[in-house]
Amino acid sequence: MYCGSCMRDNTLVAALRRLGHDALLIPTYTPIRTDEADVSEGRVFFGGINVYLQQKSRLFRYTPWLFDRLLDVPRLLRWVSRFAARTKYSEMGEMTVSMLQGRDGKQRKEVAKLIRWLASDVKPEVVVFSNALLSGVIPEVKRALGVPVVVTLQGDDIFLDALPETYRRTAAELIRKNGTAVDGYICTSRYYADYMAGYLGVPREKMHVVYPGLNLAGHGGDRAVRRGTPLVIGYFARICPEKGFQNVVDAFIELRKMPDAPACRLRASGWLGENNRPFFEDQRAKLKMAGLADEFEYVESPGHADKVRFFQSIDVLAVPTTYKEPKGLYVLEAWANGVPVVKPRHGAFPELIESTGAGLLVPPDDPTALAAGLRQMLEDHDFRERAGRAGAAAVRERFTADVMARETVAVLESFVKPRSLLPAPPVVS
Repeated sequence: MYCGSCMRDNTLVAALRRLGHDALLIPTYTPIRTDEADVSEGRVFFGGINVYLQQKSRLFRYTPWLFDRLLDVPRLLRWVSRFAARTKYSEMGEMTVSMLQGRDGKQRKEVAKLIRWLASDVKPEVVVFSNALLSGVIPEVKRALGVPVVVTLQGDDIFLDALPETYRRTAAELIRKNGTAVDGYICTSRYYADYMAGYLGVPREKMHVVYPGLNLAGHGGDRAVRRGTPLVIGYFARICPEKGFQNVVDAFIELRKMPDAPACRLRASGWLGENNRPFFEDQRAKLKMAGLADEFEYVESPGHADKVRFFQSIDVLAVPTTYKEPKGLYVLEAWANGVPVVKPRHGAFPELIESTGAGLLVPPDDPTALAAGLRQMLEDHDFRERAGRAGAAAVRERFTADVMARETVAVLESFVKPRSLLPAPPVVS
């Protein structure tokens, strides 16, 4: 599937290179999938097949490395990952704990491969891990390379909280233990820095905030606001309960029941995995029962141009997540195309919207409140225009890929001895 963290990391490394740094993006488990040019390394570490086989069978913990490379072929990993996407977070507790144990876990051979490659081929000045779930490797990186290690936090708690209690507690303890070798953390919002400092028991001063940024190529930016009807409510995210697709469907039904409500349609796009197809069909059934089947459209957006066309076809974006979103890339993408948002008042959304005026905040998990917010946005054409323009201006000033890269370099330079930050860090994603 498309992973927001991988897309952010890919954009970051591409921007670091444009600024003159020798940055490497190192994929783990599977090759990354992005709707922009993929700048990651061709070799995958901790290949998903090897990690799984080593977890399940003692035999594969001692196979020759050359044999393992056959199972790390990107084309094979891409094919297998289609089935892995059906796996629930709650079923991955044992493997999560083993990975966090690093050289003491069942994937110790994979740890050794990465360390040897970094030490012999890359020789980095600083290493950035894109999440704390990979932190089992960090003590070995510090021991073998002796360089600063920084961890980017961008949704780790969402995965951990889905694990059964026993595994969740053990995993959190291991992350805290591995964290003693971490020099600093980068978080994607002030909310998440505050929250994860407490979650991981890390001093708040070790948390640095660098907001996500976009490569604006192709995005539409400023545009004329449509005042005729029907207007279009958009949802752009993975189609799943945690992203709140059911909430936007319920809000749309509520909105269409309101007296004198503006004529509108609901248009959705985003990755739909087979594990969530029954959920999606349940939402379509609700719309059909409400007599709104013809007022809903699901649009596939497999590429960057398709995504931009989707955003330019809607008038307001609503992705009412049930969890507290640490990033919100889809908010920035909507703003880049002049589209305002209506979002739940939790996670990173309040600081984004309150600092820009580019949308409305409503109570979380409340379809009635969401319906009222959407109605306000659709009926107040002048406000919708101001909010759209404010979002477009904010993205171009504060949320570009180059701004994200420069702010990341500033954080990393604080950990590196006074010398040029060349080459720049590998990012293990």
